[in-house]
Amino acid sequence: MSLVVGLAACRVGRNYERPPVALPSQFGNVAPSDSSIAEMEWKRFFSDATLQQLIDKALTGNYDLQLAVKRVEASQAYLKQAKAAWLPAFNATATANTNFPSKNSFTGMNLSNFNFGDHIEDYNLGVGMSWEIDVWGKIRRQREAAQATLLQSYEGQRAVQTGLVAAIASSYFNLLMLDNQLAIAKRNVELSDTIVQMIRLQKTAGEVTELAVQQAISQKQTAALLVPQLEQGIGIQENAIRILTGELPAPISRTSRLHDFQVADSLPTGIPAAMVSRRPDVRAAEMGLVAANARVGAAQGNMYPSLNITANGGVNAFKASNWFTLPASLFGTVAGSITQPIFQRRALKTQLEVAKIEREQSVISFRQATLNAVGEVSDALIKLDKLKTQQQIAGEQVATTQLAVQQAQMLFRSGMATYLEVITAQSRALQAELGQADVDRQRLSAMVDLYRSLGGGWK
Repeated sequence: MSLVVGLAACRVGRNYERPPVALPSQFGNVAPSDSSIAEMEWKRFFSDATLQQLIDKALTGNYDLQLAVKRVEASQAYLKQAKAAWLPAFNATATANTNFPSKNSFTGMNLSNFNFGDHIEDYNLGVGMSWEIDVWGKIRRQREAAQATLLQSYEGQRAVQTGLVAAIASSYFNLLMLDNQLAIAKRNVELSDTIVQMIRLQKTAGEVTELAVQQAISQKQTAALLVPQLEQGIGIQENAIRILTGELPAPISRTSRLHDFQVADSLPTGIPAAMVSRRPDVRAAEMGLVAANARVGAAQGNMYPSLNITANGGVNAFKASNWFTLPASLFGTVAGSITQPIFQRRALKTQLEVAKIEREQSVISFRQATLNAVGEVSDALIKLDKLKTQQQIAGEQVATTQLAVQQAQMLFRSGMATYLEVITAQSRALQAELGQADVDRQRLSAMVDLYRSLGGGWK
């Protein structure tokens, strides 16, 4: 017994240690902070009631998230099985045999000589037990692998949720941008109609030709063409959001406008090391590495001797009438065995080599996931910074072009500007307003990207 206890202290494989990864001390030019926006629950980060309702529906109805939940449930079942591997296995058997030997055989002749009849009956009811002692820690490593796989699937579910929350938010902001652009296009159609009427009056007065009227009408048609295009985009975007929530395509009721949302000038990012421990996809990659490391230990354990204890017991009789005559029909056996693999056609060695290679692959995947995460945070910060400048310029451009339209109209009425200058000013104002709405949407999406890339959205 002392030998078994001593051997049980031996453990195959090495315990997991996080491999070194290159991490910056801070994200870009942003000073490190004690807190991060990723620590905020998504309901606090996204305060719009309609957006919250859409995210709530997605978290219960999205099919990708439901599949992720099922993967977690499957991993839980495998973990229960791995935990039960410590226990002995029991099998119950019940057999009944009748053998009619040849009368010329040794058995048949004996039956005839001793008046035992012409056949042999055998009835057996027993319970067998088999128990492998975890001498080298192989079963423990298998349990570690199953536990890590469960955590990997759990973190995978969280990763799906963070991506889903970000997708709903970005799609919602894109929908509000399309609403804004549609309103801009409709205002420009009305403005174009006013300009057409004004130029027609100028033509009646003989100050311009029919060409001026036609070009003004063409400009109106350009603005009018945007209306069905944007309405099409709105309908498609609404359907896309509904599908993300697991619902049939349908319109989305909303009261918010794009300009109701502002991006804070300061969005704390924390430190990169904390992001690695918080971001679900990075955590999932690390749990995959933990599982791969444990499987190396299990593969090593398969190459060492295994200690098995077996036991069988029950009732046995040559006649059915004597089957349960106790204690005469009782039988029992107990045995212990040590099995050392010798030649398995290289199967065990190959399993170990492949397990080591898969562990190395998992290290690479973990480092790659970490690098990608840092890169995504840095990209989002760059976008936020540069889009803020673009927002300022776009706002100034809109103000300039709108003023130019007003001045062009006044100058045209006084005969100091041509109709082409009026049309050109209006066209530039339209493009500036559409561009401003797109920049506003891009900055809101960059804020969403930063929240997701830091690991926010699963709380």
